[in-house]
Amino acid sequence: MKVLIVYYSQTGNTKKIAEAIYEITSQSHDTQLKNLKEVKVDDLNNYDLVFLGSACHSADLAPPVLKFLEKTPTSPDFKLAGFFTHSVTPPEGSEINKVFYEKWAGKCIKAFEKTKTEKEVDFKGYFRCRGAPSPDIEEFIHKSIITDENEFQEYVEEARKHPDKTDIEDAKKFAQEILKISL
Repeated sequence: MKVLIVYYSQTGNTKKIAEAIYEITSQSHDTQLKNLKEVKVDDLNNYDLVFLGSACHSADLAPPVLKFLEKTPTSPDFKLAGFFTHSVTPPEGSEINKVFYEKWAGKCIKAFEKTKTEKEVDFKGYFRCRGAPSPDIEEFIHKSIITDENEFQEYVEEARKHPDKTDIEDAKKFAQEILKISL
């Protein structure tokens, strides 16, 4: 199977996840890892499976990735799997985490689902994990979301650790699952 892993990453978080997926897919498949800037939508038809990764921007996939998805052909021959990194606390655990996640990262999944429906793409699933926020995002979070200094310091200390070893291992498991259901 020919596999393409294409990603958009500004801070390196999404690239780390793309590399973890590549590590798994390249073991038994003809796999290429590319930055989104290196890929044209027409190139996708040369692959059986495409993993598309993005950073989360303004609660959605990054604008270049959204534009890329808009250009995706209807009923393509390739299968698609998505992944993204975000800087909010994951929704598991508490109701407040779910609310914040939905508000600040919730559109990412919806963008993939929209592509699945509107473009009739064989969408195999998605992976998400935290990524260390950029300095601009940290500043935004501190000014707009977590204004208490102690809470913010706790958030930053934890957020800067991601993607961590567990996130990388989870991304590898995701790749394995996607490969199994795509054969």
